[in-house]
Order: sequence, then C-alpha cells, then structure tokens
Amino acid sequence: MPEQKPWDETTGSGAISGAGAGGTMDLAMDEGVTLEKTPGGPEGTGPTGKPRSLWSDAWRDLRRNPVFIISGLVILFLVIISIWPSLIADQDPLNCDLAKAQEGSQPGHPFGFDGQGCDVYTRTVYGARTSVAVGVLSTLGVSLLGGVLGGLAGFFGGTWDAVLSRITDVFFGIPVVLGGLVFLSVVTSSTVWPVIGFIVLLGWPQIARIARGSVITAKQNDYVQAARALGASNSRMMLRHITPNAIAPVIVVATIALGTYISLEATLSFLGVGLKPPAVSWGIDISAASQYIRNAPHMLLWPAGALAITVLAFIMLGDAVRDALDPKLR
Repeated sequence: MPEQKPWDETTGSGAISGAGAGGTMDLAMDEGVTLEKTPGGPEGTGPTGKPRSLWSDAWRDLRRNPVFIISGLVILFLVIISIWPSLIADQDPLNCDLAKAQEGSQPGHPFGFDGQGCDVYTRTVYGARTSVAVGVLSTLGVSLLGGVLGGLAGFFGGTWDAVLSRITDVFFGIPVVLGGLVFLSVVTSSTVWPVIGFIVLLGWPQIARIARGSVITAKQNDYVQAARALGASNSRMMLRHITPNAIAPVIVVATIALGTYISLEATLSFLGVGLKPPAVSWGIDISAASQYIRNAPHMLLWPAGALAITVLAFIMLGDAVRDALDPKLR
C-alpha cells in the first residue's frame, strides 16, 4: 500500500483544513478590504453608510431635474432684480414725458413708452419687486397661519378640529375675486400690505386642510406611538416627530400657490382694487394698456409677458418639488 501523508496539500483532510480556519479568515479579510474600498454604502444609504433622508433624496433628484434648474434660475433672476432693480434699469419708473406717449422702441428704451410717456422697460423691471414681494410675503403668512391652525387641529382633533373644519368651509365658500372687490374697495392705501392681508385671510384654509391631513397621517406612525408611550410631551412629539414628516405637502402646495398669489395681485390691480398709482405693478400697467391694445400693443405685451413667465416659473418649481418629495412617484 502506498504511504499516505498526514497533511496532503491537494486531497484528504489537508484540503479540508485549508478551507477551514485559514480559508475563512482569508475570505473575511478579502471582504473587509472590498468594503473599505467601496465609495458608497448599500442602496438607500449615503457615502458614509448612513441612511438617506427624504430631504437628501429630494435634493439629489432636484439637482438632476432640468425643470427645477430652469425655473430656479428664472426665480433667482427675479429676486435679484426685485431687490436691486437699478442693476438693469437706470431710470425712474415715475419719470414720464407725455410727448413720447405710446411711442415704440427707441435707443435706450427697448420696450417703448406707455400712455403717460413712461418707459415700459423700467416699469416692467420695477414691477417685479411688487409681484415678488406680494407672492413671497403672502405665501409666508398663509403657510404660517394655515400650517399652525391645521396642524393643531389634526393633532388634537375633537372639538378644535370640528370648529376649524366648519370655519374653513365658510372661507372656501367666498369667491376670491368677489371678496377682493368687497374687502379692498374700502382701502385707500397704495401699499402692498392690504393686498397681502387679504390673500392671507382667504388663502390660509387651503394650507390648513393640507396640514391637518398630513399631521393626522403622521401621528398614526409607529415612531409617534412609541414616543407617546415613552412619555414624550405633546410639544416634543409635534416639533420633533410629526412636523418634519408632515411639512412636505405644505411646502409643495405653498410653492405652487405662490404663483397663484402673484396672478391674484395682478388681477385685483387690473380691476382697480389692488395696488393703486403711484405704485408700480404689472397689473396696473396691464389695466392702463388694455385701452391702447390696438394702437400700441407693446404697452400690454411686456408686462403681461413678465407676469406670465413669473407665474409659470413658480408653478414649474412647485411641480418639481412635488415630484421630488412625493415617495409614491419614486
């Protein structure tokens, strides 16, 4: 019989031993090196291996969305010229010359002149300040008032929820334009604050309903029930656990509504109950140009075009934010 080696390198127990302790250790070391060289963690985690949040995923999607980029650049440009209109318009929007009334484009006046001889280009640029201010401040007021009231109603429920629901039903029954005609017709101020106050007064019920439904959904999650069982206070549960997970729908609706508020201000100014001269507004310029549309269409074209682009940019931004924050669309 041939002599059998006790530790054969190719057969027998030697092979089993080699695949045992030593082989397992080598495999574990190889896997450890591979994991260390991997730049990112498993799917659903960031580069450091930590789980990605809804906001980080949303920001990643927004940066890849051309609609968000285009609308964001347009809105950034509008905000800049709203704060510093003199960067691109070096004339006074109230400096008018009747001798040039309704004249077309000229050197230094690319948009021509309106019925009072004012430079249409300068008034279009300065009109962005009014529209952006009304839209942003109205959205902040509506979101704050509606979000707080709706969130409290959804969290506590009971009588508070029933009373708020009936109040919102009453406000939803008021036509916006008709309410503006009645409310603003008695206001003599030419500033933006009466218009902002009116928009907040009639706009908060929509945000309140969105916030109420979102809070009701969020407070039924297991982590909220666990925090309640551990003795967390109502304020802690609302601020730490519910609000961060219920605010996304409010942000989406508010972003889309911002463009609507800008168009509402222009509509009320067009009807003569919103902003009033000497304030500079696209709605005022459109109203003044409507009677000269046949003889001088440029007076209507530029402010109306600026208004349409602004409203469209905010609506597109809201759609992009909605697509990024809605988990059902992933």
